[in-house]
Amino acid sequence: MTTRPTPAKAPRAASPRRGRYGAPALLLAPFLLLFTACTLIPVGYAVYLSLYTEQRSGLGFGGTESVFTGLGNYGRALEDEAFRDGFVNIALYCLMYIPVMIGLALALSLILDSALARAKRFFQLALFIPHAVPGIIAALIWMYLYTPGISPVLDALEAFGTQPDPLGNPLPAVVNMALWQWTGYNVVIFYAALQAIPREVLEASVVDGAGALRTAFSIKIPLIRASLAMVGLFTVIGSLQLFTEPMILHGTAPGVTSTWTPNMYAYTAAFERSDYGLAAASSVLLAAVAAVLSFVVTRLTRPRSERRKETAA
Repeated sequence: MTTRPTPAKAPRAASPRRGRYGAPALLLAPFLLLFTACTLIPVGYAVYLSLYTEQRSGLGFGGTESVFTGLGNYGRALEDEAFRDGFVNIALYCLMYIPVMIGLALALSLILDSALARAKRFFQLALFIPHAVPGIIAALIWMYLYTPGISPVLDALEAFGTQPDPLGNPLPAVVNMALWQWTGYNVVIFYAALQAIPREVLEASVVDGAGALRTAFSIKIPLIRASLAMVGLFTVIGSLQLFTEPMILHGTAPGVTSTWTPNMYAYTAAFERSDYGLAAASSVLLAAVAAVLSFVVTRLTRPRSERRKETAA
């Protein structure tokens, strides 16, 4: 009795969907894991804490217990004038800091990108060094320079008959500290974007008779619009998180209180008053404001052609 040989099974072809999504999923897995552990879980825990408040039992002599309060902590934060004033201070800070910082960084990067600039590597390093200094150390340095009696700058100005009081109005002092630290960092970003502009485009503008200023305003700046938008977005988010500079000035500058910014308000609520529910609620509100402002800045900085397409659709 003869048996027919069974035909060999053809190897199963790999699923195209698995091959299409497998590699990206594998490469994104470390980021997603860290993002979940370092961002999503802490935010979720902050939301959880914001829904509870600590109360003492036994006429204040017993232990504390967590009591569900719903949106009560959010109402307390919004009703607190100190919390609202913190956003006012941040708004004034942004109005003063963002235009000056972006304008100064853009001007310095255009100068470095010009043909007349010399020792470009040296100036890039010199401008970036302040950003490499830790923020707390930079703030302490500026605190030393702002304090009358020990500041060599103020002593030199007094020798010429002037008596400056840089801490009389703390807002310019805080802006100056942030400018010193972040301008060089953004110069590097703008300069890298300028270096990516095709040289033939710049050569064509020279052939057409455009001068250095016309080339800068009509060619270079429009072509690095994406970098300008990115720096603006990151600057807005960073401004909302302002903490180190005013915290160093707290106790020395008369106008800087322990709740001068929303971050300082949350810090004071958590570590000085042990009101973790209020601190978590104020942090969540600050994150919500940052998300809304990020969306607004992203929309406003998009090219008009893309916005027209979305409107037409």
